[in-house]
Amino acid sequence: MPRLPLLLLATATLLGAGGHAIRLVPIPALPPGTPAPVQPLPDLPVLQPDPVRPSPPTPAPTPAYAPRDPLYPRQWSLQAIHIPEAWALTRGGPVTVAVLDTGFVNSPELTGRVVNGYDFVRDVTRAGDGTGRDADATALGPYAYHGEVVANVIAAAHDGRGMAGINPQAKIVHVRVAGTDGMIDVPDLVDGLKWAAGLSVPGVPANPNPARILNLSLYADFIPLTRCDARVQAALDAVTARGVLVVAGAANDGKDAAGYSPAGCRNVLTVTSVREQGTRPAYANWGRTVGLAAPGGEQGRGITVSSVSGPGGERSPDGTSMAAPHVTGVASLLLGARATLTPAQLRDLLTRNTTPFPAGGCDPDPLKSCGAGLLNAQAALKALLTPTARK
Repeated sequence: MPRLPLLLLATATLLGAGGHAIRLVPIPALPPGTPAPVQPLPDLPVLQPDPVRPSPPTPAPTPAYAPRDPLYPRQWSLQAIHIPEAWALTRGGPVTVAVLDTGFVNSPELTGRVVNGYDFVRDVTRAGDGTGRDADATALGPYAYHGEVVANVIAAAHDGRGMAGINPQAKIVHVRVAGTDGMIDVPDLVDGLKWAAGLSVPGVPANPNPARILNLSLYADFIPLTRCDARVQAALDAVTARGVLVVAGAANDGKDAAGYSPAGCRNVLTVTSVREQGTRPAYANWGRTVGLAAPGGEQGRGITVSSVSGPGGERSPDGTSMAAPHVTGVASLLLGARATLTPAQLRDLLTRNTTPFPAGGCDPDPLKSCGAGLLNAQAALKALLTPTARK
């Protein structure tokens, strides 16, 4: 049988090594017995491997900022809420914070950043100064240190002495609403709230230093602890409309915070307390009105603070009174980073960026809830400073 011609398509192309096109040419049929000529292979390019590009060097981690204050290594609460990591993002800003409490103490931790605001205690006997309400908010009595240590948690200087505050640039305005007995009357609290936020109070000079955040490590006395007092609620609504955040301790009775004023009121960020392990101590109030938890410690493992009246210049109190100023301090860091934040935005940043409680809750009893989680300063600041948060 004669050999049939090899049929190839003259226009076909194939891809050779390296992606180069090789055109196939027709080969004419040869007479029987004629050897096929050997066609030389086309020269193909020699493939070179891609050059190896070295990976960019990994930047060295930024050393963590650590204040030189001697009490700082014992301030476990700052580690618990990731303050050192937050300080890598911001060291704070000159935000004005009012501490409604026992009154003014001239703490060296706040030199140049503390204001003796106003004394709103009307009852002369409970005021202890013989005058009732006046322009001197100096703290008196056995609980005088309370407002001092609350303010120091928020704003103590990083100056190589004493403790380290959360926002060492914050300005503190002391507003006295507690008598020498440590108790608070509703009218005194209501007027103190308004004045601290820059609202007018009849018979009282205007506040020249209105605050953006109010810290209330307290609750109103002389009323049933069954619901939010309507007078306190009205003041809180007015303060919030002014653009001021109110942070309140949940109280220390081991009960539902909903019956307390201001902890059970609207327009308040209510804070309960946890131990170093992240669990609720028996004293700490709980419930649906609690927004989140922060370190408050317990007996034998409280919150290390500077105090001019404490043994050796320090104290170690525990309670939701200590938990609240941790939240206030972090809120002041957020406001220092962005002054336009509203109270609602601050509450959202603080409660949506928490650390989960161990084992999923702060207490084995699910009814004794502690809010969204444990305060996390680093997470809140990161959420604020990401591009999506600025939209």
